[in-house]
Amino acid sequence: MDEGTELVEAYDYLFKLIVIGEAGTGKSCLLYQCIHETFKEHSAHTIGVEFSSRTLRIGDRSVKLQLWDTAGQERFRSVTRSYYRGAAGAILVYDITRRSTFDNLDRWLADARALASPHLVLVLVGNKKDKDEDREVEYAEGERFAQENGLLFVETSSLTGENASTPFLLAARSILDAIDAGTLDPDGPGTGYDS
Repeated sequence: MDEGTELVEAYDYLFKLIVIGEAGTGKSCLLYQCIHETFKEHSAHTIGVEFSSRTLRIGDRSVKLQLWDTAGQERFRSVTRSYYRGAAGAILVYDITRRSTFDNLDRWLADARALASPHLVLVLVGNKKDKDEDREVEYAEGERFAQENGLLFVETSSLTGENASTPFLLAARSILDAIDAGTLDPDGPGTGYDS
């Protein structure tokens, strides 16, 4: 490469998204499947926060997603909470085979609403759809929680890849729609949006 040149990935918008929820819900595996389109074998619990990115084409625009994978364990909660600031969207994940992860959604939702931008786009994700025979949380329950709290909703499988990119696409499209409608200023401070 010539001196003075640099690799630049062109994009129209940059959105910061955080992935939140209880430990063991498959957040890291979902993110890995979205980025690499394969299942992440032997995934360990996230310590603190891990960062990755993916660029999507939505209509005629290119959107780069800054993806922040947060630890679900209580001991990392104070670290994780600092990453809500400046987030444009949050992917809130529960495990359809573990009711306790669904029962704790209110706490995660309260943190997201208290600590992030008032325009934060939230997508509720019921993960591990491939384990339907072990299901403890019905689809209708997830859908109802999403409707009652103004969230987008989808069920996914990190293992098979079913709908793995959907939560991130839903969030990005919703943010773009708000920008297009004029309800969001992408240049406003602390919004999690850059153009």
